[in-house]
Amino acid sequence: MHSCSPPPSIERARPLLGTLVAVRVDRASPRRAQRAIESAFEAVSQIQRLMSFQDAASDVSRLNREAATKAVRVHAHTYCVLAWAAHIARVSNGIFDVSVAGRLTEWGVLAAPPAAQPFDPAATFRDVELLPGCCVRFRRPLWLDLSGIAKGYAVDRAIAQLTHFGITSARVNAGGDLRVLGTQTETVALRTAVPQQLLRPALEIEGAALATSSGAVTRRRHGDGWVSAHVAGASRAAIDARTTVSVVARRCVLADALTKVVLADPAHAAPVLEHFGAGAYVHHPDLPGGGWQILGTLQ
Repeated sequence: MHSCSPPPSIERARPLLGTLVAVRVDRASPRRAQRAIESAFEAVSQIQRLMSFQDAASDVSRLNREAATKAVRVHAHTYCVLAWAAHIARVSNGIFDVSVAGRLTEWGVLAAPPAAQPFDPAATFRDVELLPGCCVRFRRPLWLDLSGIAKGYAVDRAIAQLTHFGITSARVNAGGDLRVLGTQTETVALRTAVPQQLLRPALEIEGAALATSSGAVTRRRHGDGWVSAHVAGASRAAIDARTTVSVVARRCVLADALTKVVLADPAHAAPVLEHFGAGAYVHHPDLPGGGWQILGTLQ
């Protein structure tokens, strides 16, 4: 007798993007699943090569070295991420800003890029010009850091590759930034930066993306205060590392970037989330009701 049961799920994981990236494929033959998973990993690897802040050969490093003096041609994926970043920056009125790498180097969170011109502290996302032909120019010297959006974009690229291979049911998870393909429901328990006694909310994700951010892992002492890898774009101030934000959106590039908007300015984040059809769970130990707050639209 022939079994009518669907093929088993196949999942593989690799260290990429500074975390562990796991790709799971459901309801596909082992051969197709393996080929699709390999292609998904290559898509993630490509984004890592293009958008690494520390890799001297990356598009980001070339921009930080050269774009203040001339237009620099970048890969279409880098240009696309910069376009997403510019759009989110405009909608959030600068709360999200990828030109904050200079501040992060001052805090010791990032190492200063070699051979780059000194950055202008007054530079913002508005000084990044996106020109025809995937060319980019800076109006004044600045240092880009795309780590607040590139991981989500890499997850979306992995999903696109799976779809290219005819996969209709899958999940890609990059250290908590995840996207679900298909009609199956994924239950995700939300994380928090600080211990809590109450049960954590669990979200059911179907055909959507989820990203979670906090500054707890990168928290460090600087001067008389505490800093982390997250910077409030408009003020360049440090963000409270005890806050954790999880955003649900249709794309992971949006979910990833919008977590930084909510972290930086939860009081003004709701209209930004609603503009993108997204919602957020915010946890901070000082909030009432167990420390949780809901912003935007959670379906």
